[in-house]
Amino acid sequence: MTRFGYTLMTEQSGPKNLVNDAVWAEERGFDFEVCSDHFAPWLAAQGHAPNAWAVLGAVAHATQDVDLYTYVTCPTMRYHPAIVAQQAATVQILTDGRFTLGLGSGENLNEHVVGRGWPTVERRQDMLREAIQIIRELFGGGVVNWRGDYFQVDSAKLWDVPEVPVGIAVAMGGTKAIDKFGTLSDHLVAVQPDGELVHGWHCARQAAGMAGGGRVIGQIPLCWDPDRDTAIERAHDQFRWFGGGWAVNADLPTPAGFAGATQFVRREDVAESIPCGPDLDVMVDAVRPYWEAGFTDIALLQIGGQAQDLFLKEAAEPLLEALRSASN
Repeated sequence: MTRFGYTLMTEQSGPKNLVNDAVWAEERGFDFEVCSDHFAPWLAAQGHAPNAWAVLGAVAHATQDVDLYTYVTCPTMRYHPAIVAQQAATVQILTDGRFTLGLGSGENLNEHVVGRGWPTVERRQDMLREAIQIIRELFGGGVVNWRGDYFQVDSAKLWDVPEVPVGIAVAMGGTKAIDKFGTLSDHLVAVQPDGELVHGWHCARQAAGMAGGGRVIGQIPLCWDPDRDTAIERAHDQFRWFGGGWAVNADLPTPAGFAGATQFVRREDVAESIPCGPDLDVMVDAVRPYWEAGFTDIALLQIGGQAQDLFLKEAAEPLLEALRSASN
């Protein structure tokens, strides 16, 4: 059964609003919630970037049953992997086992702020692989000493280890990533509805003798509004960066850089790539390729911080009903 989630997008809402939205989303019937982990917004028009882990701690106490994910955290530059392990273990305890740690190799936008430069994608993936190994060691609860190619850990131990182990989901975008992370991950995060990628990940796990299952988690932006023109305008203002693709998005360093790179993106370009307006059937059709590709968890990202209340009040429940009816 396909599960549908709600995105707590830190780039477009302040911390108190995110917590309130999390509660509303649970009440409206979303199965899970994903929280982005950014130091800066993609575009200045979005206007926010609170700390994701502080938000998740508050959301853990404000909600009761909804599952929570980081979508995704980079555990290699802005955070040391030992700190990520501690944060994840703490949130898992606060949620009574509802948390999954989503990890990825990061974007320059968020990671350059600590002054360590921006490595090549191959180096970033190697760093992520080592970071995951350290995090898993720390989740075991023992004292960890580590001397690796990228990280050092000296006599580290998590003193509060959750009874329910923290699952790890890893963002992957091709066969090379599957080779590096397929057997290190419990779950797959993917940004495109790529059935071959999903199949390849399952095959890699089976070949390694790993237990079946594992969730495949995706996300799709949409811009619901009673007026389609208003929705298109808002999507263009705040989300035109999305069309650049992750090969570009990972490397640009600042919101000003994204503004410059997208200055010639037209409103009609955004409307072609993001479902906009009040038509729920259009949104269902946009989400459909994800479950057809084998995604088990699909997070909806409503564009615009100020648009969350109206979306949650008027559109969320009928949209969830339509998605569940179409996907089953």
